[in-house]
Amino acid sequence: MAIILGILAGIGLPIQTGINTTLRKKVGSPYRASLVSFVVALVFLVLLLIVTGEGVAIPFGRILKEPLWIWMGGICGVIFLTGNILLISKIGSVQTVVLPVLGQILMGLIVDNFGLFYAEQVKTTALRILGALFVIGGVLIVSMTKDIKYGSFMLRNSKVDGTESVSVKAECTPKLRIKEQSLWIWRIFGIFTGMLSAVQTAVNGYLGKVAGSSVKASAVSFMVGAILLSIVCIVTAKKDYIEKSEQVNGKYPLWIWTGGILGGLYLLANITLSSRLGTGMTIILLLIGSTVGGLFVDQFGLFGVDKKPLHVTKAVGVLVMVVGAASIKIY
Repeated sequence: MAIILGILAGIGLPIQTGINTTLRKKVGSPYRASLVSFVVALVFLVLLLIVTGEGVAIPFGRILKEPLWIWMGGICGVIFLTGNILLISKIGSVQTVVLPVLGQILMGLIVDNFGLFYAEQVKTTALRILGALFVIGGVLIVSMTKDIKYGSFMLRNSKVDGTESVSVKAECTPKLRIKEQSLWIWRIFGIFTGMLSAVQTAVNGYLGKVAGSSVKASAVSFMVGAILLSIVCIVTAKKDYIEKSEQVNGKYPLWIWTGGILGGLYLLANITLSSRLGTGMTIILLLIGSTVGGLFVDQFGLFGVDKKPLHVTKAVGVLVMVVGAASIKIY
């Protein structure tokens, strides 16, 4: 059940990103979109505390006695969520999901191996490393599929009309190189956000133990994130972050406000599973789910995301990732 929960929570991540990307068009800024998402998540978690009978009393006295890094979860969550909103429009839904895994896997194994942030120490073995390499290999296959397809498209075009097609390709090459360099900057940023996501998982896992509740820990994390985003929105209020588009003032469906609920459930699963399965395995399960969800969003062009039909290469990449995750779980 824990494995199924992790995969389902992961599936909700790209859906949340797509929803928040549409929300960005409505509110005019990625920071405002993230703030709305965090506030919705916080309200959802407070209601959940009331419904489950846990109460909204959070033991801040115990939390304040802990190291300062216990508050980092909310900060990491802000960068990860806002980063996803920015990335999805630059590199697509699937790459927005799978590229951060390069950072998540490495940081997750480091956290487990050294027991950082009071996480349960799980020594890195050859099998875990092999599983991680399989996962990373699958990520690379999925993320490079678009480039392979585009390259073959260029090759086919060059055969249509020799001289003219070759000249067009030559003229486009410098622009394509500049665009590719820009894409790699965003990809590196995606890896960085993935590292922070792994840190968030470990920190919030310990926060859950201190607070005595996964829901309360999630609420604290979103509260910290909401405060940080409020400050960011105030500081950047004078700058023009409003998108100059007719879509900004258009009509939008009610589901654009629901991203925070999925975010709350994702973090709740994160905290719950990390204490039971370890940071590394939790990240793997969330990754598998989020990749499947990302492929689904791309396949049907859901939530305003550009439609990108499933390619067999992507399917192979996902399969390789699953094999890698299974290797780590077998350990």
